[in-house]
Amino acid sequence: MKKLYSILSIVGFIALWQVLSSSGIVNPLLFPPPSKVWNAFLELQSSGELFPHLISSMKRVLVGLLIGSSVGVAFGLITGRIPIADHSLSPIFNGFRSLPPVALIPLIITWFGIGESAKIFSIAFAVFFPVWINTHIGASRVPAQYLRATALLIAHCSKGYKIYAKWVKLIIPASLPFITAGIRTGIAVAFIMVFVSELAGASSGVGYLIAVSHLAYRIDNMIVGIVLLGILGALTDYLFLKITRRFFPWLERV
Repeated sequence: MKKLYSILSIVGFIALWQVLSSSGIVNPLLFPPPSKVWNAFLELQSSGELFPHLISSMKRVLVGLLIGSSVGVAFGLITGRIPIADHSLSPIFNGFRSLPPVALIPLIITWFGIGESAKIFSIAFAVFFPVWINTHIGASRVPAQYLRATALLIAHCSKGYKIYAKWVKLIIPASLPFITAGIRTGIAVAFIMVFVSELAGASSGVGYLIAVSHLAYRIDNMIVGIVLLGILGALTDYLFLKITRRFFPWLERV
């Protein structure tokens, strides 16, 4: 029933969009109807232009997301459980977290040029902060009784196993709901940043397609690019959630 409501809401939105554009209530040149957008999508697909742009954007998103998430999780666990690291690093990270990543694009291009490195770095930089802060909160809120119980259970084990059990068996699993939430936020941020980074100095990607379509006043192509970015972002989030729940079934109840 929930899926039916979702499908009906999407169909209703598209129908309303079609009516508004076709009836002249809004200017169809500025807000083309879904039928025209669909034709533009088919035109881009048949010309072979669309798929390379999608592949370029997804490569940048996935690499930047992987780097930003990995570093964010690592530092979040460290600052969440080690007080000296928290006092030393958290003020710096919080200072940078308040900066809008989009505003750093000109500086990043100056440092890295207009190649792939600049785009991947900008995505990874923006993804790092929501992943770090969520992981930090999760790691710092592991219940004290869990820590005491774990310490009692491994009291007679070797030092190496104690460290392994504390982090791998307790802290990381306890922080996993927060880590998942941070990465899901990071996915949305990654698609924002890939669009912005491709507006400046790119020769491929969905953001580049939107920018070129804007210059040619092809609003239908612009909407195709915007819709595709939204769909790709939603699919990435959906697949990530499915994979995490596949390997960690108890997240279904979180």
